[in-house]
Amino acid sequence: MASGLVALLDDIAGITKLAAASLDDIGAAAGKAGTKAAGVVVDDAAVTPNYVVGFSPDRELPIIARIAKGSLRNKLLFILPVALALSAFAPWGLNPLLMIGGAYLCFEGAEKLLEAFGGGHDVADEAAATLDSKALEEQKVGGAIRTDFILSAEIMVIALNEVASGTILNQAIVLALVGVLITVAVYGAVALIVKMDDIGLYLARKPSSGVAMFGRGLVKGMPILMRALGIIGTAAMLWVGGQILVHGLEVFGITGPAHLIHDWAAAAAAAVPAIGGALSWAVTAACDGLVGVVVGAIIVAVVHRFKH
Repeated sequence: MASGLVALLDDIAGITKLAAASLDDIGAAAGKAGTKAAGVVVDDAAVTPNYVVGFSPDRELPIIARIAKGSLRNKLLFILPVALALSAFAPWGLNPLLMIGGAYLCFEGAEKLLEAFGGGHDVADEAAATLDSKALEEQKVGGAIRTDFILSAEIMVIALNEVASGTILNQAIVLALVGVLITVAVYGAVALIVKMDDIGLYLARKPSSGVAMFGRGLVKGMPILMRALGIIGTAAMLWVGGQILVHGLEVFGITGPAHLIHDWAAAAAAAVPAIGGALSWAVTAACDGLVGVVVGAIIVAVVHRFKH
């Protein structure tokens, strides 16, 4: 599954490079910005399929379409103008905005961990049990769009940081291009994921034994895939959130955590040169994730304290 998400990100980069052929510097800038936002894209792609679990097959694609429209609205009508205004009049506000979003991702990830280990319960799911299907759909779509707003803000601000030296017009075009391409790629992949079992059922009825066997494999693999996506989504929240916070502290001059993580990653790479690059990335991601767990746990403790 991880390789599939990496392939998705490669596709996004490829699409953006094609755009660069006609948009020159603007397309190239969009490709660079989209690559920088890759971690948040993984999070978005991994989290969203869980919002359609429990609905009838005929409602899955309409729900994904509604969330995708909400995502585009988030990016183009709300986040893009605010990001451009901040870039023009208060560029110092971009890093705090990123860090607030990163802290929220850490909080969400820590809550998921708490629920997974039996230390909490999902109040939203308990409340959802009392709703009819239409009200439940409205609740799920609303929740997905709210979560997407945070992820979209992270994507757009990360992208903006990559083109901060350009003109306002170029910044606007790059952000719009990144927003549309990433939304189409992510929610296209999500739609394919959630319809995998239906595709499997269709193939399972084919006369060819090989095709039918493949179809049955898709159907049986769907529950495993959804569980894996839940794990990937939680890990991505903690990893991306922690990474944003570590980098944000570095921007504010608190370089200790970033330097320590860099040193550990470099030491791991030097210890096993054959896989040095992969090992360096893994250590960095694990350390960022640990930061996310610690920060998220603190926020969860504070929030639960005030709730009670």
